[in-house]
Amino acid sequence: MEPEVERLLRSMQAAGVRRLPAPRPATEAGPRASEPRTTEPGATPPAPASAADRPRAGSSAPAPASFTPNLFSAGRPAAAPAVQDPEAELAAVAREVAECRRCKLCEARNKTVPGEGSTSARILFVGEGPGADEDRTGRPFVGRAGQLLDDIIVKGMKLRREDVYIANVVKCRPPGNRVPEPDEAAACAPFLDRQIAAIRPAVICALGATAVRRLLDDERSMSSLRGRAYEYRGIPVIVTYHPAYLLRNPAAKVHTWQDIQKVMELARRG
Repeated sequence: MEPEVERLLRSMQAAGVRRLPAPRPATEAGPRASEPRTTEPGATPPAPASAADRPRAGSSAPAPASFTPNLFSAGRPAAAPAVQDPEAELAAVAREVAECRRCKLCEARNKTVPGEGSTSARILFVGEGPGADEDRTGRPFVGRAGQLLDDIIVKGMKLRREDVYIANVVKCRPPGNRVPEPDEAAACAPFLDRQIAAIRPAVICALGATAVRRLLDDERSMSSLRGRAYEYRGIPVIVTYHPAYLLRNPAAKVHTWQDIQKVMELARRG
């Protein structure tokens, strides 16, 4: 026996190894998933599996028909980190928002509008940004669009405004109520993420295209996105029209009510 082999056997015995496992026959297992299949020279490559032979995606655990995973947030955490004291965290966010100068929106603001509502809300509404009334009061959705949202919450959902949480993508008013620019939304993104993590709602209702872009990274039209549930960091997201749009297009209220019913269903499920 070679000296090197003897030394190896002695060291293995000293470590308590008495025998080695028998090698698995090559015929017992096919090529590993990570290893490419090879074909002998001159042999006919195996035919690809037909559509009937291929396993259906998600067949082992099918998702509800109304639920569509968010495919537009690759790289984001699958779930928000747990927050031990939601009330303290939301208060800290409000203080930081009040002092924030991360983007140019701070230059013309009167008051910041971090958001308001229950720290244990099961429903979180996310809108676009403050308007003139919100900039004056420091509260979200208090103008005409806010009054319509109140009607949706109180008359439609049979809840109180203080039972839900209401926030916006940006916390300062864009000049002339214009759509927030990408860098402005990005500057405010950590604040909204921390609010979502603190509240950990059962469902998020995205009000309008700006909220949809922020939460889902999706540029499609509202009409094409409606009617399904999406996901943001493990939380279902329902897409619907912004109340300001409904003021201009009252016929769309019937579609919004359909969306709100899905919000209530997901809130009940928890």
